[in-house]
Amino acid sequence: MFTVLEIIKKTTEFLASKGLESARLNSEHLIGHALGKKRMQLYMEFERPLSEAELEKIRPLVRRRALHEPLQYILGETDFFGLRLKVDRRALIPRPETEQLVEQVTLTRATTPPTRILDLGTGTGAIALALAQAFPGAAVTAIDRSEDALALARENAAGTGLAERVTFVASDWYAAVPAGPYDLIVSNPPYLTAEETAQTAREVHGFEPVGALTAADDGLADLLTIIAGAPALLTADGSLALETGIAHHARLLAAAQTAGFQRVESKRDLTGRDRFVFASR
Repeated sequence: MFTVLEIIKKTTEFLASKGLESARLNSEHLIGHALGKKRMQLYMEFERPLSEAELEKIRPLVRRRALHEPLQYILGETDFFGLRLKVDRRALIPRPETEQLVEQVTLTRATTPPTRILDLGTGTGAIALALAQAFPGAAVTAIDRSEDALALARENAAGTGLAERVTFVASDWYAAVPAGPYDLIVSNPPYLTAEETAQTAREVHGFEPVGALTAADDGLADLLTIIAGAPALLTADGSLALETGIAHHARLLAAAQTAGFQRVESKRDLTGRDRFVFASR
């Protein structure tokens, strides 16, 4: 019979042998999830022997992670901007860069809070729900072309208590978007090339929806569509906020100026790479 600590060590060695980074952290998350414990609670039970029934709950989770299935999908949830969101293969896992996009938006609009917000390509609903929470006076419309993603986003809206604040609409970008004007349009659209998607970690290209990652025209197609259509839906002092690829900014800034935006700005992510484009009329 193995103790909690012994199983953590064995699991860590096994996951490390499969090429997984942060194997110990992964092990603790998986074992804690299987046992219904928080990671810190495991530390208080290191010497406790595990029953066979408990081991049977742990083994399938470890096998899934050994195949490089994302930890968030196995746990079924992730944290985003203070919200606990359900995640599964219906949509991309929200990334720290997207959390930074939301943070930048809340900072830039702190003195002029938006009252109508449009989130294009909502996925899990992360951006829409985070902005609904950050701007209590705003009505948020969130669109996605994927009905599966919209179903997941609605589940997250219900789970976070924000269902009354966000309207979800099936639309291929602007095709079926409710009439504006909006004070803010925000989006984290697909922006990788097919080659870049193929080069991502196995956790990404093997499990997350490729259609939410890859765009034509060197990853720019969806971004350019969003920029071109935004001015017609924005208020006179409305703004656009985008997460982008790191090599896109010269073309995107030019496209925003051509579309009629008066103020266009490139912002960097926490690694110092050009990641966000902000434009206002």
